[in-house]
Amino acid sequence: MSDTADTQRDSMLGRRSLLRGAALGAAVPLLPAGTATAPATASTSISSASPSAAAASAAASLRWLGTSGWRIDVDGRTVLFDPYLTRFKTGLFDGAFRADTELSTDPEVVREHIGAPELVLVSHSHWDHLADVPYIAKSTGARVVGTETTYHLLVAFGVDPGQISVVKGGEVLDFDGITVEVAAGLHSRNKKYTYFAPGTLDTPPAAPARTIAELPEGDTLAFQVTAGSGGPSAFLMGASDFSERAVQGLRPDLAMVAVPSSTATHHYVPRLLRALGSPGVVVPVHWDNFEEPLSEPPRRDPSMDLDGFLAQVHRESPASRIVVPDYRTVYGADMRPRS
Repeated sequence: MSDTADTQRDSMLGRRSLLRGAALGAAVPLLPAGTATAPATASTSISSASPSAAAASAAASLRWLGTSGWRIDVDGRTVLFDPYLTRFKTGLFDGAFRADTELSTDPEVVREHIGAPELVLVSHSHWDHLADVPYIAKSTGARVVGTETTYHLLVAFGVDPGQISVVKGGEVLDFDGITVEVAAGLHSRNKKYTYFAPGTLDTPPAAPARTIAELPEGDTLAFQVTAGSGGPSAFLMGASDFSERAVQGLRPDLAMVAVPSSTATHHYVPRLLRALGSPGVVVPVHWDNFEEPLSEPPRRDPSMDLDGFLAQVHRESPASRIVVPDYRTVYGADMRPRS
């Protein structure tokens, strides 16, 4: 869940080869001065990639689904990560957060964005990551990969247990040419070093979750998705914290990095970028107001210092290119907008 929820809730209660050297393709002009011209001297461009990697890259496309969500399409196969599309109101961005907000899913909106997914990767079980997953799993038959808590919640929602793969971190799974590496992660924290709805489940609840407060975090994961034997690869985060030892050496081509709302995590950006080997492309995520529809341009979460985050990325990894994504843009594997 966004740290905004923790910040506002506290106020109320006293909230892994997609192509090194990809050129800047930001659809929203939010880059600090100098970022767009930073040379990718430490990177390998698509023109110098191996033929197999270049072919794989040409066949891949990416869509940002808002929050930390992504749709990755490779040769007609679709992988979803944290697909929260209904984006219902909780009062989170209006200063009146309601933890008892009832869960809901808009099937028409969900179907508009998901295609025919084969895999759904879930970082953790907060509503802005999991709420639409029960409907997606039951309506498409996609395999869901997530924590034990995610498993138990989905079973309570009526998802076939045989359709869910429980992971903890360290797994390297081969889905017929799409490789998914799982890294144990951590949830981000607000200024008070806390976060909304902590806790885990070791058995399904007696009834399906009805409100957002009934979806505990349940441990957090990161994933690296690699297409084919030589890439491209994308590192996917659902919250702005990480286990340095768990991600060390992954070296993704593209890193979708969650923007923090506080400085509670020590040296978050430099530590993460060093651990990942200074990715060729860095894409900030989880900085938007996720209660606005995807049909509208992204609107910033006011608790997120996106500009400050971009400046940190440029300072710590000047060879990395930064792409600030847009909901309505389809990107190629080099994160350039496709026509």
